[in-house]
Amino acid sequence: MGKKIAGIVVVFIFGLVGVILGDFLVNDVLAGSSIPDPRLWMVVVPGIALAGLGYKLSPFIVGGVASSVRYFVCLLQRMPIQDLIGGTLGLIIGLIIASFIGIYLSKVPFVGYIFSVILAVLLGYIGMLVGTNKKEDIFAGRNLFKSEIKEKSTLSQGKKNSEVPKVLDTSVIIDGRILDIVKTGFIEGPLLIPNFVLEELRHIADSSDVLKRNKGRRGLDILNLISEGKDIEVRIYEEDFPEIQEVDSKLVKLSQVLKGYIVTNDYNLNKVAQLQGLQVLNINDLANALKPVVIPGDTMTVEIVKEGKTGKQGIGYLDDGTMIVVEEGRDYLGKTMEVMVTSALQTSAGRMIFAKIDDGEV
Repeated sequence: MGKKIAGIVVVFIFGLVGVILGDFLVNDVLAGSSIPDPRLWMVVVPGIALAGLGYKLSPFIVGGVASSVRYFVCLLQRMPIQDLIGGTLGLIIGLIIASFIGIYLSKVPFVGYIFSVILAVLLGYIGMLVGTNKKEDIFAGRNLFKSEIKEKSTLSQGKKNSEVPKVLDTSVIIDGRILDIVKTGFIEGPLLIPNFVLEELRHIADSSDVLKRNKGRRGLDILNLISEGKDIEVRIYEEDFPEIQEVDSKLVKLSQVLKGYIVTNDYNLNKVAQLQGLQVLNINDLANALKPVVIPGDTMTVEIVKEGKTGKQGIGYLDDGTMIVVEEGRDYLGKTMEVMVTSALQTSAGRMIFAKIDDGEV
């Protein structure tokens, strides 16, 4: 119904423009000419012709206008409040200046109105850009920028403009290292716990499998410790996405809606989120980045705890779990040796260091 009314309005406007053009031709262009009574066909015919043109173009015009309106509404909803206010003030100032200049331009026959409209659009756009870029100067000394931006999503509290939610997945909660990272202050809040992740944790904690049950209870304990601490803000996201079945897919959708980061150590979720253009904070990547850098020729002390798979290799581990493969190390099982690094290999599972016996038993 709304589209039909909009189509009628388009036809009426086109017809009115045709009548105005015809009237202009009769009164200004053909005034005093020898054409007998030109008003009937010079006024009515252009009106009918343009009305017919408007009827043909109305579906495209109405559809284009509706799409543009929806686009601008979404754009304004995502725009920070300070940008919106600054841009609006600049737009108003630009239109006021254009209106003063348009008073003189309107005196120019016919084209004056066209130039007035073009000038209003141009100055309004320039004013909006200037207002947006100079918002800090416009509102200097005010506390406007401390106001919270309220998302349409059902967050329990409003999200401050400077905050980006960090969405935790099930694996990173069970892993537990997120608690230590929060305590060190290397991650900013708020931490967002989706309700469907809590449900998955509860389901794991109630599993008949002892290993799964212990993992689920560990994850719930980690969440309680994070929530009880004052190091970071923790929020619960109540809404679900019932049309989506998998928890990982829900996490991706939630991060898209809230424009947040996904915190995970799940390799597959990491890749899927990156393909969707989302920011991912991978705990494993952080752990690998913090491991000491070793280069061939460095020496270190390591206890050889077991045999290698090939030759006379021995296997040892650093404190962070990095595996060290020691050439000719099988004969030194159970001993702590000084070894020299020969090479290092970074794999998806972590880092592996190859070394050989350097001096002897420590």
